Amino acid sequence: MSRSDFERLVNNALGTIPRRFRQALANLVIVIEDEPSPDLLDEMEIEPPDTLLGLYQGTPLTERRWDYGNTLPDRILLFQGPLERDSPNDDDLVVAIGETLIHEIGHYFGLSEEEIEEIEERYWRGRPEPPG
Repeated sequence: MSRSDFERLVNNALGTIPRRFRQALANLVIVIEDEPSPDLLDEMEIEPPDTLLGLYQGTPLTERRWDYGNTLPDRILLFQGPLERDSPNDDDLVVAIGETLIHEIGHYFGLSEEEIEEIEERYWRGRPEPPG
């Protein structure tokens, strides 16, 4: 799949994320790369056949101090190759991208793995988010 087609699917997937989360994103960029580098996989202690679909790089909102500012944007890396290989068709690819984005945006907000998994499960089952 071409990069522009993949970017279109990323935009579609972004549209599936609840608006209140999308609107709270600031100083964050989404970067698409072909594959995670061998050095990154080593750093993350990921060994084949496992791989990485996405990665948040930055300082979570919950860890920022009052003097945080004048910094480069945080980044969410999406790895096109692994996401495509993990998805049999474009609809499944949009879902995989959406799940990856929700997971990495959860890290941006400083959520734990357990909290992120709960949000993912509730979201994909169509259950509303709890108030708050």
